[in-house]
Amino acid sequence: MDRVGFIGLGLMGKPMALNLVKKGFFLTVHSRSQAPVDALVAAGAAQAGSPAEVAAASDVVITMVPDSPDVRLVLEGPRGVFETVRAGSVIVDMSTIAPAVARELAGKAASREVAMLDAPVSGGEIGAINASLSVMVGGDAEALERVRPVLNAIGNPERIVHIGPSGAGQVCKACNQICIGGALASVSEAFAIARKAGIDPARVREALLGGSRRAGCSRCTASAS
Repeated sequence: MDRVGFIGLGLMGKPMALNLVKKGFFLTVHSRSQAPVDALVAAGAAQAGSPAEVAAASDVVITMVPDSPDVRLVLEGPRGVFETVRAGSVIVDMSTIAPAVARELAGKAASREVAMLDAPVSGGEIGAINASLSVMVGGDAEALERVRPVLNAIGNPERIVHIGPSGAGQVCKACNQICIGGALASVSEAFAIARKAGIDPARVREALLGGSRRAGCSRCTASAS
């Protein structure tokens, strides 16, 4: 299964797709903006004029778009993936969307004899560039094993985790965001206390990054500062 399609070449999608090309996958791409498509074609990918054309050329179709309505449009809309996707293919939605939508679309894919995984990621743009993303996967475990070589080219193989049935990956991503949000709130409170006490928050940040709390605080203090 080395024919891969990638739809959505934004901040995260473009470097993810580039890593697939670097790993030798035959890649077909589509995106709303032409510039990233041109960059992928220059790197060796093929261009498709619609999501349907991507699906027709691919065994594995990856989507990486902003939200639930965008995933619906790419899959169900005019010239969408569902128009041409072949039985036995696998759709991997790596967007962050509502779990209920992930389950609904997986059911519609199944009616076409197509497996669909919800596989949101964590790690940000740097993780996408370095192919070190964490991938939280919901859906059929056998389908995950079929596409694991593809995901290994995008993320850290040790952090590609099967969470459970369809929608479970999106639930895990929500849990991830809650943890990050709580940590950021704590860091913000810490900096507010420092300011109120007349202490330079930058020095507090430096101390937190250099001390025993480095592992837990580095990402959050960097984001909050």
